[in-house]
Amino acid sequence: MSTLLLGHWTHSGNLVITSSHQVEDGDQKAIDALVNGQTSTTAWACDFDVDSHRNAVQRAYEEYVRDDDDADLIDEVQGFEPVTG
Repeated sequence: MSTLLLGHWTHSGNLVITSSHQVEDGDQKAIDALVNGQTSTTAWACDFDVDSHRNAVQRAYEEYVRDDDDADLIDEVQGFEPVTG
């Protein structure tokens, strides 16, 4: 299983996670169906090869947010706060 996170970037540069989905590894049709439903011009989506929402959010932080001192990751799904240190 993989975890697909969907969200958007705010105008202040924060990544907001708004939904999380478990998908079968390599199920591109399922991923496309979920991603194509996003309508925001600042939409973001990424599939992580991890089984839990928490691990996917941590990876999203490490890969997309950590290097930007002004950005935060906001998890609106489970309220998980990634380890930042």
